[in-house]
Amino acid sequence: MANAADALTIIPTGGPLGAEVRGVDFTQPVGGQTTAALNAAWAEHLVLLFRDQDISDAQHIAASALFGPPAVGASRAYFEKQGRAPGDGVAAHPEIAVISNLGPDGVPVMENEGLGSGEDVWHSDNSYIETPPAGSFLRALEVPPDGGATSFTNQYMAYETLPDEVKTRIAGLRTKQDSTRNSAGVLRPGVTAPQTLADVPGPDHPLVRLHPVTGRKALYLGRRRIFPSQYVTGWDRAESEELLDFLWDHATQAKFEWGHHDWRPGDMLLWDNRCVMHHRDAHAGAHRRIMHRTQLGREKPIAA
Repeated sequence: MANAADALTIIPTGGPLGAEVRGVDFTQPVGGQTTAALNAAWAEHLVLLFRDQDISDAQHIAASALFGPPAVGASRAYFEKQGRAPGDGVAAHPEIAVISNLGPDGVPVMENEGLGSGEDVWHSDNSYIETPPAGSFLRALEVPPDGGATSFTNQYMAYETLPDEVKTRIAGLRTKQDSTRNSAGVLRPGVTAPQTLADVPGPDHPLVRLHPVTGRKALYLGRRRIFPSQYVTGWDRAESEELLDFLWDHATQAKFEWGHHDWRPGDMLLWDNRCVMHHRDAHAGAHRRIMHRTQLGREKPIAA
């Protein structure tokens, strides 16, 4: 029977996070036992890879709903303010975000108003809103022959390996989450760049958050762009920058990282924004790269 729980195979990457899931076909219904097993695997491995998923956007949304209520990505509002309509870099389904390296003429470019073909830096999706998504589910439609790897870093481990004096120092702290730039560092459409820390828009989120499913503590850095950007609420600039420099260097060490380097059309990656950060490597920009992404389970971060 399609998608039977006892037909699932979970293959860990051998790294600090991540596993491939076999035995799932998202064109077919997924029952309760299989859904529970998939969610248990997600809680254990933080990032799940599903391959050979030739599905529609509607089926992508349905697959996302197995892990939490699908939500409209926060970036869509910026494009809608520009009057962008479906087909103009905007998907017909509000829950689908189009991530593409195409320019206005449909030709691949290094830079566009989204992520383009360049690198996006370490971040947690939509940390710049009050209720960020618990998870993101990315599906490959077209991929370049090389480059564009997506890497993840385990923020449970990042927190657990901090010196005890640092854990004590950051307990209860919150940081401003800069909403002005996207994950490639590009200023969002219609947004004015801040000139001082006081100008930085966005919510304050706990620097250490409690995962509502696993009960574990994770470092939650969210996003940091060119100064002025993220800062520790209530701290002066020098003290805040010193702490954040240390935490970002610590949290993005290779020993916490695993990456998906061999993208193929039909690949899908599900990751947990509550305990994982991610980034994408640049690629040459000579080939098309088109991905569709959903987000799910919006929730207010719980301070640990």
